[in-house]
Amino acid sequence: MKFKRVFLMVLDSLGVGESIDASKYGDNGVNTLKNINDKCPLFIPNLQKLGIFNTINMDENKDVDAYYTIARPKNAGKDSLIGHYELVGIENYEAFEIYSDKGFPQELIDRIEHSINRRIIGNKVSTNDGKDILEELGDRHVEYGSLILYTSYNSTLQITAHEDIIPFVKLNEYARIIRQITMNYNFKIARIIAKSFTGKNGKYHFTSEKFEYTVKPPARSILNSLKDKDYSVISIGKINDLFNGEGITKVIKSNNGNTEAINKLMDIMEKNFTGLCMINLSDFDTLYGHNKDVEGYAKAIEELDVEIPLILNKLEDNDLFIITSDHGNDPTFNNNHTRENVPVIVYNRCFLNPSKLPILDTMADVGATIADNFDVINPGIGKSFLDQLK
Repeated sequence: MKFKRVFLMVLDSLGVGESIDASKYGDNGVNTLKNINDKCPLFIPNLQKLGIFNTINMDENKDVDAYYTIARPKNAGKDSLIGHYELVGIENYEAFEIYSDKGFPQELIDRIEHSINRRIIGNKVSTNDGKDILEELGDRHVEYGSLILYTSYNSTLQITAHEDIIPFVKLNEYARIIRQITMNYNFKIARIIAKSFTGKNGKYHFTSEKFEYTVKPPARSILNSLKDKDYSVISIGKINDLFNGEGITKVIKSNNGNTEAINKLMDIMEKNFTGLCMINLSDFDTLYGHNKDVEGYAKAIEELDVEIPLILNKLEDNDLFIITSDHGNDPTFNNNHTRENVPVIVYNRCFLNPSKLPILDTMADVGATIADNFDVINPGIGKSFLDQLK
């Protein structure tokens, strides 16, 4: 069974149980979906009908509208970039560095200050997607013009400045310089992120101005193969940034959360194209997982559930809809990513008897299946399960 369009939705950080190697990461006992549901019982009838609860224990359920299974992570690390790489077939066994314990080395800070000729303040971890950093350092930045630099529990280096002090064009230039410094001196940082903020007198908020500099993927992926054969590869949200534009044919920005991203997805679903549309819903991770906000995470899942029938109704008979994740971030455990299996939900309204699929040995099986569907080369890892969809 072949499909004209494939929609791949990544629910950022929604893991469904510790991976085989979770103990190596100190993540025994983690299970993002289960532990959220235990604390705040979820009312998600639409996702439940697609089999998402069944991915927790991989129990049998014949009364589902989609195929369901889990995929085991194979790449090293538990960063968003590593997870997305694996989903599209890129093998990467060298994890990026996370600097949330002590901040970035003074050597790196010195090189940045020398290169941009501006003082750095901050160099600490944000526990609230940067909002706590603005509250603490916003006034100081406005008074002295120093550049605010911070990190997260991901492999990120983030810079921010008031748009009236350092215009976004200049901030973006700084981010580009920092990206080059990290590459030249082998600081293994996955993403350099620049964000502007506005406001006054201690009341500051981020604008929609944001840009990311990632590393170039270490290998070709199924995205490149699709683009080579003139298929559409549409990115919504941070997908384009994660892949540094590699293999992407159309970029749809979405900096204002899950709701905006879903609305843009439904707009794209009304267009006539052949190929892949890939979307990341990042609020689960950035707003709730890292903040250990169990109730907020639960509410976000329920809000997605309300949108599911609208999304399914927009699908054509020859469309394939896949829901998965890139790693875990169990808010009942800590405020860092967790090494977890990810759910894989596969829906088409014409499936005759959807049911449980065998467990996937790697998340790359998702990408391999997409490559198989469009008869393009899979240049990396993964095994297709397309022939099991009937």
